[in-house]
Amino acid sequence: MARGRPSRAAARRSTPARSATPQQQDSDEDMVDVPESRAETPKEEEEDVDSAAQGSEEAAPSERSPSPVVIQPFPRKKRLGRPPKNRPPDWNVTEPDNTSEGGTPIKRKRGRPVGGGRGRPPKGGPSHTTRVPIDKEGNMMDVVHDEVDLPEDEEGEQKVDKLGNLLGGRDYRVRIFTIKGRGDRQYMLSTEPARCCGFRDSYLFFTKHMKLYKIIIDDAEKRDLIDRDIIPHSYKGRAIGVVTARSVFREFGARIIIAGKRIIDDYYVTAAKERGDVEGELADPNDRLPPPGEPYNKNQYVAWHGASSVYHTGVPSVPTANGKPVPGKRKVNITSANWQFEHGRAASRFNSNLSKLRRANLTGVYDPHTNLLCYPKVTQPTHARWEQVPVEETDVPPLVRRKYLVVDSVFQQPPFAGLGIPGPDGDFVDVGINGLPELDHEDEQNMKPEELEAFMHIKREEQEWRSQWGGESTDGARAKPRIGFVGVPV
Repeated sequence: MARGRPSRAAARRSTPARSATPQQQDSDEDMVDVPESRAETPKEEEEDVDSAAQGSEEAAPSERSPSPVVIQPFPRKKRLGRPPKNRPPDWNVTEPDNTSEGGTPIKRKRGRPVGGGRGRPPKGGPSHTTRVPIDKEGNMMDVVHDEVDLPEDEEGEQKVDKLGNLLGGRDYRVRIFTIKGRGDRQYMLSTEPARCCGFRDSYLFFTKHMKLYKIIIDDAEKRDLIDRDIIPHSYKGRAIGVVTARSVFREFGARIIIAGKRIIDDYYVTAAKERGDVEGELADPNDRLPPPGEPYNKNQYVAWHGASSVYHTGVPSVPTANGKPVPGKRKVNITSANWQFEHGRAASRFNSNLSKLRRANLTGVYDPHTNLLCYPKVTQPTHARWEQVPVEETDVPPLVRRKYLVVDSVFQQPPFAGLGIPGPDGDFVDVGINGLPELDHEDEQNMKPEELEAFMHIKREEQEWRSQWGGESTDGARAKPRIGFVGVPV
């Protein structure tokens, strides 16, 4: 017989017959005989029926027993990120607010939530908050008509009106416009005057100039500016900041005016004179003025018209101090109590550095171009002299003196520094002035008697120093070579 799955009949024969209990026998007499299942019924359906019957038998006694207390666990909060490989039992517990109307759990979506995420405000409102202007003392300043309430200048009021329109034939270097619902007051996009004045963005523009008040327009005002082609349609989802044209002119004066001249086009004339500004001088020499008869290009500071070149100019947005910073400079807080100590310590440190450099040069500096080891000139002898010591003045044995050359090196320094190279040929060896210069008769007459006497004393010392040395043939103990008849030394 071939191996395989046993037949259903064999399975029924192999199953032991269980006798019914008396209660079951009584109940079986009242029940109607159930027809046998057909052979074509699948085994899975039979197993399902058997499991359902067992479940009903198990559920019957539970109805008569008291139901246990059901402890409702707290719903597990959904976690961010990839689910773990081994999930806990309560991982897929559905939260009450995460269900649809029919009770079907809503599928969790990937990516950032609809709002701004953790720590971010929900979408729909402005992404920037308007900063309250504060003066130097830390007091909040009043904002009137969308600009900081500042004292007016009599001369400056003759150059601009209350709405920001310039007077006297002046014109702004950037675009100005009105905003729906704010009357006829003139405004500017905060990025345009910022780029015009050398700032990379409007954040530094308002940070460095606290008297300017930044305004974030709403969606209706933004939509109106888009319809008037003041800002592009792609800016509808951004936070647009504007500033009044009058406040920008009061802050920057001639720098925001086309071909603006100092003091003439400034709002605060008195403050400009106190700074030392030259009247009539161009406020921005780098301003590109058009040829006569052509309009000024105000779009050069507009972001979507190529104003991004301001980020590649390399010019810092905030003026820096001139001069190269000292590398590794120690920052010490100088006070009236420690300035003498810090001054002395800095001088001592400087002297120590000089000594280290001089000591390092004493061992020589290698020159890769000439393949030579160079030493400082002040450490090398300038003249040499050979002298034979008499026998009575030396303690070297005669046997040693006859077979060996005994040399003692003696170094002699000049009495004064700067006397130059000694000997009659010293002027030909040294480059430049060798020793003390010679005075003319006119110079001697202009000198005081005590000054002339001191100079002549030093001059005599130099002559004595030079007279101790001879030429190369004398001090070098070089004998005159004997030349033969053929012209070769013999």
